[in-house]
Amino acid sequence: MGSADRRRKMLYDEACKEVLSEKGIIGHILKTCVREYENISVKDIVNKYIQGTPEVEKTLVQPDGAIYRIESQHTEDATEVENAVFFDVRFTALVPDTEDLIELIINIEAQNDFYPGYPLLKRGIYYCSRMISSQYGTVFTKSHYEKIKKVYSIWVCTNASKEWEYNIARYGIIEENIIGNAKAKTSHYDLLSVVMICLGQKQYTELGGLLRLLNLVLVDNDLNQQEKKNKLAEEFSIKMTPRLERGVQEMCNLSEGVERRGIEKGIALGLAKGREQMANETVIELLKEKISIEMIARATKLTVEQVKEIGKKNALI
Repeated sequence: MGSADRRRKMLYDEACKEVLSEKGIIGHILKTCVREYENISVKDIVNKYIQGTPEVEKTLVQPDGAIYRIESQHTEDATEVENAVFFDVRFTALVPDTEDLIELIINIEAQNDFYPGYPLLKRGIYYCSRMISSQYGTVFTKSHYEKIKKVYSIWVCTNASKEWEYNIARYGIIEENIIGNAKAKTSHYDLLSVVMICLGQKQYTELGGLLRLLNLVLVDNDLNQQEKKNKLAEEFSIKMTPRLERGVQEMCNLSEGVERRGIEKGIALGLAKGREQMANETVIELLKEKISIEMIARATKLTVEQVKEIGKKNALI
């Protein structure tokens, strides 16, 4: 990956975090994904239960479990021995309808690479474990484990595989009786949950609910900034704050998904039309998506010269 591509990816990641740190977006995520809020309105989640302003890459969890807060740091994987971890978006939220309001510690992660070399689910469990272990010395001390707060790690995957796209799954600890029927209080073991939200390349209008919302703001690039702003207000009652507007604007300007979607659309179109027309149709489709000539050549197995020739014949270069 060249420096320009790395810069592009970094800006795209930052835009994702800007969008996912907006309370209006978080409210819809909690409503769908967090069991404690399934019967609570998004409006109440946003106004009553999300505490303070969600942090964006301000919390670093060290290998020993200690939490350090920093004001500005946008570099992940900073150490060679064990990578430093910055939670993308981290905040606390109160649980409704309980005698004593219990805080949930929730982090939301944007993930554009669905296969980074390890199972994302395991990373989510690791993040939950760190959020729990870091409570020692702050939330509880000595043997007061009864004070441990439940944690959620929610992952929004914008480029999931065909098997996983448009899927939302939640993973947690359950009780399984091997012998006998004794039952522990759920609150004694239900202390961590990982949620995987997997998107795809469909237009947002083909989807519903949370998938529709997230595809609209993170994936679908057929709408410009103003159109997205209008849709967020009309369909989801989300107002455009400066943070959200900044994230959406960056998404529209440099979305990493444009390249991937263009390649997939072009190749699918080419395969459908047969070998003879595949090269021309694929290259034309990708050039219209503003994909680089070099990337088109790699994707179609053509030479750069062949791509240029097709582009010139169709007045696209």
